[in-house]
Amino acid sequence: MTNQHYGQFCGLARAAEIVGQRWTLLILRDLSVGPRRYSDLAAGLPGIPTNTLATRLKELEDEGIVERAAPVGSERSVVYGLTPRGQELGPALEALSRWGAGGMRLPREGEIVTTASITAALRVAAGDTVVPADWDTTYNVRVGEVESHVVMRGGAITADPGFVEHADLEITAGPGIRDVLAGTLSAQDAVATGAVELAGDPALFERFAETLRVPYSANLLAPS
Repeated sequence: MTNQHYGQFCGLARAAEIVGQRWTLLILRDLSVGPRRYSDLAAGLPGIPTNTLATRLKELEDEGIVERAAPVGSERSVVYGLTPRGQELGPALEALSRWGAGGMRLPREGEIVTTASITAALRVAAGDTVVPADWDTTYNVRVGEVESHVVMRGGAITADPGFVEHADLEITAGPGIRDVLAGTLSAQDAVATGAVELAGDPALFERFAETLRVPYSANLLAPS
């Protein structure tokens, strides 16, 4: 790694040495959503210098966190993915995402959303929630130009990139979806105010709003 060692025999210090550099956590977030080609990573991380992306990937490979898969079939590009060691970071990434989101309400100027960021956010909102085993509902979720989908099936919730055919409900949302996930804006009010637009059964959106949750920090809600 190019960063300096902290000089402490400590798990947190070692972790910080590996993942604490600029862009590293976002690379790991994108790879946690699914394997990516180099070009996919670059497109999903606008602003990252090419040499920085290459360096970070090499460092993560050297640490046994990221691995490259040789092209197969018609695929001509190397695909990067997380190793089992890298996948162990999943709970830590989700915990950091949930903690960070607790202090976020509206995007700052110039901030964007990406497919990986929305998909990761929906996974964080789902957490380890167990839903009734008889639920079988699929949601397509569009935020800006980004599309993901959520499936509540077999007692579990999954979230993945892209739309799927024959979804039970299509949700188109702006920044107001954050208040819905925080529980400060009801499903009915979100629809009434235009914070979200629905194509399908509105009752399914109430299920979505009641099940997926990323609360705000108490400090954010405290009166100023």
